[in-house]
Amino acid sequence: MILSRTLLALVAATSLAVPGMAAAANPAPKTSTRTCFRANDVENFSAPDDRTVYVRANRKDVYRLDLFSPCPDVDWAWEIALESRGSSWICSALDATVITKTPIGPQKCQVKKLTKLSVEELAALPKRSRP
Repeated sequence: MILSRTLLALVAATSLAVPGMAAAANPAPKTSTRTCFRANDVENFSAPDDRTVYVRANRKDVYRLDLFSPCPDVDWAWEIALESRGSSWICSALDATVITKTPIGPQKCQVKKLTKLSVEELAALPKRSRP
């Protein structure tokens, strides 16, 4: 999904469900220890460096995406895309890819670790790092 620091512009999430029926065909996965969010529920992002992206989903939840390697221009980007794999739900690092625009075209960046931040962890983030 294309995210803007000030405005959510476009959602581009892949899904195995029939178009237009994705929400009905993809109910939230039942997990006991993991927290999931849908790629199209992401409202904002911040990237304090080229290996870390924070996304805000469902207005109150913030997730930290640690990337496998430096992602070109993600820390300078005004917008990024978040692509989900397998369904519209992102429940683990394997479910998500961050896409940035670079001078030579789009760059896909694999997510190594996905962590939902607690209220305390979010409060501890520097203001410029909060999505």
